[in-house]
Amino acid sequence: MGTVFSFDLRMAADCDGPRLRAGLVAAVAALHRADELFSTYRRDSEVSRLARGELALADCAPDMTEVLGLCEAEERLSGGWFTAGYGGGLDPTGLVKGWAVERAARMLASSGAAAVCLNGGGDVQLHGGPWRVGISDPLSPGGLVAVVETDESLAVATSGPAERGCHIVDPHTGAPPVGALASLTVVTPGLTQADARATAAYAMGERGRDWLEGLPDTEGFAVAADGSTWQTSGFARHLTKQSHSDAPAA
Repeated sequence: MGTVFSFDLRMAADCDGPRLRAGLVAAVAALHRADELFSTYRRDSEVSRLARGELALADCAPDMTEVLGLCEAEERLSGGWFTAGYGGGLDPTGLVKGWAVERAARMLASSGAAAVCLNGGGDVQLHGGPWRVGISDPLSPGGLVAVVETDESLAVATSGPAERGCHIVDPHTGAPPVGALASLTVVTPGLTQADARATAAYAMGERGRDWLEGLPDTEGFAVAADGSTWQTSGFARHLTKQSHSDAPAA
C-alpha cells in the first residue's frame, strides 16, 4: 500500500505459539491481498479494472462489494464529504487501508494474541491493552501533541498534509478545505470508520468539529495551522496524563 506496517503482539501465558504465528502469516497475506485488489496504482488491480469498465462488480471478489458498500455508507453519513467517486472516478483508498488494518488486527486477536497493536502508515488499530498511542505534532516533526490510552478495542486515524502534502480536497469544489487544519485525528472503536471520518472531517475544514460531535462513538482532536488545538467533548476520556516519551506515534 506504499507505506510501512508494524505489528506489536502480546501473548497470553497459555497462548498457542504456532497458532498465533499462523495468524500473523494470514494477516500479512490479507494485507497484501488488499493491495492487489484495491491499489489505484496497479493497472491490474480489481479496482483499476472496475474503474475502466473492464470488470463488472458482480465479477469482483466479495471484498470489493463490502468495501464499496462501506464507502457508500460513509458518504451518506458525511453528506458527500467522504466519497470514493470523486471526479467521476473510483478511489476507495480513504477507507480501504483502515478496513484492511482493522480486519488484520481482528485475525490476530482471534488467533490467540492477548493484545494487538497494528499500525498501518500511522493509523492504528488496538485490541486488548493497555496501549498508549501518541498523536504526532504536525508542526514539530518528532514531537507529540497528545497521547491516547486504552485497555480495549480502539482505533486512531489522522489526516492532514504533514506527511504527504495537500492530498485531501473539498470534494464539492476540488480546492483545499477552507480553514485547512494542520492535522485532524479521529478515535473510534474500528479503523474502517476512523480512517474515513478523519478524511471527511478534514475535508470539511471548520465544519468538521460540529459533524464529529454528532456522531456516536466518535471523537476528534485537531491541530490548526497556527498551532492551536481543539477537541470534541468526549475526547478527553481517551487521553493519558502520563509521560509521552514512550508512546508510539500515530
